[in-house]
Amino acid sequence: MDRLDNTVRPYAWGSPTAIPHLLGTEPTGEPQAEMWMGAHPGAPSRTPRGTLVEIIERDPRHALGAAAVDRFGPRLPFLLKLLAAGAPLSLQVHPDLTQAKEGYEDEERRGIPLDAPHRNYKDANHKPELICALTEFDGLCGFRDPLRAADLLDGLGVDSLKPYVDLLHARPEEAALREVLTAILTADPDETAATVSAAAAACDRLGGDYAPYAGIAHHYPGDPGVIAAMLLNHVRLQPGEALFLGAGIPHAYLDGLGVEIMANSDNVLRCGLTPKHVDVPELLRIVRFEPGDPGILRPEASPDGEEVYETPIDEFRLSRYVLPEGGGTHDLTRSTPQILLCTAGTARTGDLELTPGQSVFVPAGEHTRVSGAGTLFRATVMV
Repeated sequence: MDRLDNTVRPYAWGSPTAIPHLLGTEPTGEPQAEMWMGAHPGAPSRTPRGTLVEIIERDPRHALGAAAVDRFGPRLPFLLKLLAAGAPLSLQVHPDLTQAKEGYEDEERRGIPLDAPHRNYKDANHKPELICALTEFDGLCGFRDPLRAADLLDGLGVDSLKPYVDLLHARPEEAALREVLTAILTADPDETAATVSAAAAACDRLGGDYAPYAGIAHHYPGDPGVIAAMLLNHVRLQPGEALFLGAGIPHAYLDGLGVEIMANSDNVLRCGLTPKHVDVPELLRIVRFEPGDPGILRPEASPDGEEVYETPIDEFRLSRYVLPEGGGTHDLTRSTPQILLCTAGTARTGDLELTPGQSVFVPAGEHTRVSGAGTLFRATVMV
């Protein structure tokens, strides 16, 4: 197995302290948003034997196992991250596999450069993801019941929001949500900025259920995504709880530190809370306008001490071990590739000791036993 040296991405929304605190390093004063663990070409993990991309390319079947290569091809199908939000991320959705392939092929056919700011699809893969909270973690996930969203908007007392309130009382619910989101994203920018300013002032004054949106408006003054965000469920995860974000589900992370795992893709369509390109027609093709409960996940414990976050996705499987002092060893040997990440205390595997923020890549089939006193996350695939 290989100890990983991982890149930390300094996105503007990142917390300047959360990842350094976990790693036991001094903050630089700059935002540290995501630490990537995996073989994504944008920032592959490094090892003494080369990058994880190079290790896999030299012998995919040894690194990944025959079953994973046959199913997903000669690449690691997931990307693991530490994510530290100090400000809201963009409101966004991800395509399903068919949509991603169609969108990627269409943009390739039209000759849109991969690095073009108006490009939607960087690859032909879907991007389901799971976020597991390490600290209290705030986010938005999926549409509220339209009548509850109408009550929230109506409670602000902003006259220019009344048309949206009326639309949200229409039926069917999916059509009402689609019409309102379309109206928000296509409204006159100056009029929208004035509406957002009035709504933000009301959120500040009212507090309570409105407090998260006051915070969003502080970071994104005048952005139509502030109003769009009020259509979504606000979720506060406690440490150990998780959210699964499937295709078409609008979401945004607001604040907190977590372990995130996703299919190895970079496809994002944004709905707001961003200066980046928002492709409204394509976004409306991808969004699932289905209200419902966001569904907080809690791990399911197995007799051997593994706590699994169950999802309907094969590209990744996330679990954790809470290792008690003197609790013996756990056999983690699998026929699939693994990344092991320590987030608290210490974990020992082979001749390597992991402290918070340290990780290793374990090739498929390699004999692996862990012990220690801490918390260890395990990322692998289902085949």
